This record gives sequence, C-alpha cells and structure tokens, in this order.
Amino acid sequence: MKKILMIGTGGTIASKQTEAGLTPGLTAEDVLSYIPAVEHVCQVETIQVLNLDSTNMTPEHWKVIVKAIEDNYASYDGFVVCHGTDTLGYTAAALSYMIQNSAKPIVVTGSQKPISRDITDAKTNLLDSFIYASDDASQNVSIVFDGKVICGTRAKKERAKSYNAFSSINFPYLAVIQDGVIVRYIPEVPVRGIPSFYYEMSDKVTLLKLYPGMKADILSFLFENYDIVVIESFGVGGMPNSLMDTFYEEMDKWKGTDKLAVMTTQVANEGSNMTVYEVGRQIKADFHMIEAYDMTLEATMTKLMWLRGMNYSNTRLREAFYTEINRDILFKKH
Repeated sequence: MKKILMIGTGGTIASKQTEAGLTPGLTAEDVLSYIPAVEHVCQVETIQVLNLDSTNMTPEHWKVIVKAIEDNYASYDGFVVCHGTDTLGYTAAALSYMIQNSAKPIVVTGSQKPISRDITDAKTNLLDSFIYASDDASQNVSIVFDGKVICGTRAKKERAKSYNAFSSINFPYLAVIQDGVIVRYIPEVPVRGIPSFYYEMSDKVTLLKLYPGMKADILSFLFENYDIVVIESFGVGGMPNSLMDTFYEEMDKWKGTDKLAVMTTQVANEGSNMTVYEVGRQIKADFHMIEAYDMTLEATMTKLMWLRGMNYSNTRLREAFYTEINRDILFKKH
C-alpha cells in the first residue's frame, strides 16, 4: 500500500463557520478524519505547514510547501496538498516550476464547501486525490477537483461557487476519476532522474490588465518599479494607440537593462498571437516581445517569477520561457 503525505495549508476545505465568516480552523488530521474510506486506498500521514485563507497565499508560502515536500520526498510515494480554491491555480503552477522532474505525484486539491458540512464536495475531492496520488502512473504536479485531473500549469478557477470550479485551459484533462477508477486521457511519459527543487521567486514581476480608456502614466510607474511587466491585453494581444507613445518611450529608456514586457491575453482560451493585428504586430517586431501564446496567466506569472529568481539574462530568460515545463506551453512561434 502506497504511503502518502497530506500537507495542510488551510483553505475552505479546512474552514469553520465563525461570526466573521468562514476561516481555516481544522488541522490536516481533522480534515483526514472525514474520509475513513482512505484506509482502503493508501496509508496517510499528515503535516500542517500553513493555516491560511488562500487569498493570503504568497511566494513565501509556496517555499514552505516546497520545503515540506523536499524534506519528506524520500519517505513517501506521493503528496496531497490541501489548499484554498481562490489561488489554487497559482500555487499548482508555481509548484510545477519550483519542483521539477518529480516521478512522485504532487496533487493539489481543495473544495468549494468545508469538509465538515453535510453537503460538500470536499470528501470526494480529497478521496479522489489520494486515489490519484496512489496510482503507479501518476507523477509531477496536478490538480484533482470535481472528478477531473488537470495539469498543474493548465488550471484556472472559472466558477466562484459551483463544484466544477476549475477548467483545464488549452489542454485536455489528464484524466477523470469515476467511482474510484482513474480513466486516463493523456498517457504519462515516465520521469527519469531525480527531482529538482527551487526556492527563489522574484517579487519584481507585475501584471497590467488593460481596459478601455486607461491612462498611459501607469506604464512609467510599473517599468520604474518592476523588472518584468506582464501586459494582459485584449483578444490575441496588442497595445491601444493611447498607450503606444509611452510604451515606446519606456522600452527605449530601459533598453539594454533587464526590464521586459511580456504580452498575454485576458481571454482564457485559445491564447495570444500578436502577429494577427496591426496593434500587436508592430511592437512585437520592434521589441522582439515575449508573448504567452497558449499559457495560462497563472503559469505565465509564476514561470516569470521563477525565471527572474534564477537571475537569467534576458536572452536566456526568453529561451527558458519557451521551454516546456509540465506541459505549460505548446504553441511557440517566437
């Protein structure tokens, strides 16, 4: 029987009702006690590393999770991380970059309702996670939620209350879990070698979400204070004329430094392609801009945090950004 480590971080799954609203209050051991059927699936031990509403999750907390997995990696066959849903997609993406080449599965899960309630999705999600983490073919970082297995770099929370909260963006579900049986859609290529653990995540990456009528002065502030500005544009990607002059001024001002602008899209599915329209083609050509293509925003942000944390030069960072990790990018026309 496989030996799995359950890592508690808080979240709705571990929350209690208080006068101020739901707040994490159950320990990992408490949460586990609600699914006695797990004893027929695997042997589980628990540790509690955080007790957060996931709204408060930061890269410093990701490091705590990674440290817990690295410290216990040799002693267990797999890991299940219980997490709040609001930033679960970011954490799964971050763990995909901070823990690479893992032959052992690292499953991130949570729920839309606390496990202590009579009607909840938590028990199913957690038991499914142990079933998946105990399977010989499972590896690397993934999310198990609502009977679906999503690659750690491809998940986005698209529903605030429904049990089917997460979608897999621009990539099929890896598998589904039905009545305790895993049905795999994407075969796994077995991981070879040893895992790599990383801890440096830069705080010099920021996000600018475009909206009609935005003033251009925000660009100057962001380029002054951050190394990488991810621009979440409309459609397949471009820059409004009202921002163009300031954007060119900033790009010229910081030329030859480690400042970068990266283009992504506000549209969840089908990705960016700046060469389609005039509003994107010119600036891509002039600045050889990185764009995210089919990557999720969560993967784009966390990958750039990781790459800047590695202190890569811009040339090496550009190459590494387009290097696939845990199936994060397929379309790479750069």
